Amino acid sequence: MVSRRYAKLGGAGADNGEIIVIEASQFVGPAKRLGFDFWAGVPCSFLTPFINYTIGDTELTYISSANEGDAVATATGAALGGHRAVAMMQNSGLGNAVSPLTSLNHVFQIPILLIVTLRGEPGKPDEPQHALMGEITADLLDTMRIPWRWFPDREEDVAPVLQQAIDHMDSTGRPYALIMKKGMVAPFPLPQTCAPEKRDQVKASGVRDAAEESPARQDVLTQLVHESSTADTILIASTGFNGRELYAVEDRPNQLYMVGSMGCAASFGLGLSLVRPDKKVIVIDGDGAVLMRMGNMATVAAYAGDNFYHLLLDNHVHESTGGQATVSSAVDFPAVAMACGYHSVLQASGDGGSVRGFLQAKAPAFMLVETRRGVPEGLPRPAVKPRQVARRLMQHIGVSTAWISSQ
Repeated sequence: MVSRRYAKLGGAGADNGEIIVIEASQFVGPAKRLGFDFWAGVPCSFLTPFINYTIGDTELTYISSANEGDAVATATGAALGGHRAVAMMQNSGLGNAVSPLTSLNHVFQIPILLIVTLRGEPGKPDEPQHALMGEITADLLDTMRIPWRWFPDREEDVAPVLQQAIDHMDSTGRPYALIMKKGMVAPFPLPQTCAPEKRDQVKASGVRDAAEESPARQDVLTQLVHESSTADTILIASTGFNGRELYAVEDRPNQLYMVGSMGCAASFGLGLSLVRPDKKVIVIDGDGAVLMRMGNMATVAAYAGDNFYHLLLDNHVHESTGGQATVSSAVDFPAVAMACGYHSVLQASGDGGSVRGFLQAKAPAFMLVETRRGVPEGLPRPAVKPRQVARRLMQHIGVSTAWISSQ
C-alpha cells in the first residue's frame, strides 16, 4: 500500500500511475542554461542517463566520487567558487551525505542541487536493503530542512522546477532536492571515455631524524602561513584543532575553517580547486579526518589539477575529543598517496624548508608531517561565524553570486 506521503509526491504523470519518460538532454540542457555546470555523484542505475550525458558533454564537469558525502562536499566547493553545482546519489547514500549536508551546507549556507533516486519506493518491488530508506527518504530530507519536490516528468515542467530550486537556493543559501523515481529518464549511452591516467610520480623520503622531536602543529601552521601568499592561495583547514590553531596563528581572508563534515575538507577543496585553477588550494587535514574518508584520496589524485596541495598533520590521536588513538600509526599514508596517484608525495619535518618545498612541488601534491600532541594554552575558537568565513573568502577571490548578494 502506497502511503499518503508518497501519493502526494506524484508529478503530472503520477495521478494514474503512469511515468512519463524525458530525455537526459531535456533536463541537463535547461539546467546548463541556468548555470548548473558542475556535477558530482555516485552511480545509481536510475541516474545512468544523466551520468552518461554529463560525462560526454565537454561544457560540463562530472566528478565520480568515492561516496555520496564526498560528492556533496565537492559540489559545495565548486558552489563556493561561484558555480551552480549538482550532487547526484541513490537515496541509500543520503546516510553518507548527512554530515556535510547538515554541518557544511547548512552551517556555511552554501547551496547545491540534489538529485536523489527513490530506491525502495513504497508499493513497488525492489531489493530488501532499500525498503526502509524508500519509506523515509522524504522524511529524512525534511528532518535536514532540505525542501524537495518530485523530479519533473514532462519536458515543459523542467525549467519551472529548476527555477523553483534556484529561487530557494538564492534566497536561503541552502540546498534543494529533487526525488527521482525509476525509469523517469530515457536511457543514454555511455560515451567512449578514457579513465584518468596514472601520473608520473615523485616521492621524497623523510627528512626528520628519528631522534628529533616532532614539531608542534602550530609550528607547521605558522610556517604554512608564512610561506603562502594571501593573494594567490586558499587554505582549507579540517574540523577540530587544525582550524582553530590556523585561526590563532593568523586570521586571513583566504582561509576557511571547517567546523564539521569531518573528512570532507579534501573533497571540498577539490571542488573549489577545479573551478578556481588560478588559486593554489591547500587542504590541511588530520589523521582521523583522512581515515574517515580515505577513499577520497583516490578521487583527488584522479581529478585534481596542478593547484591542489594536501597537507596531513598526523599526531596519531583524536586530540579534540580527548586524545583517543587513531589507527594512523599502522598506516603508511605516503604509500597510500602514491598508490592513489598524487603526482608528488613527501614526508617531512614541517620546518620552513620542507613546507616551502611542498608548496613548490608538482601538484596534486601530498605531504605527511608527524606532529606532537598538545594544544597551545588558551587556544581560541574562531570569532568569525562560518557563514561569514565563507562569504569573506568568496569576496576575497572575487566571487559574486545571487545567493550571496541576497542574504
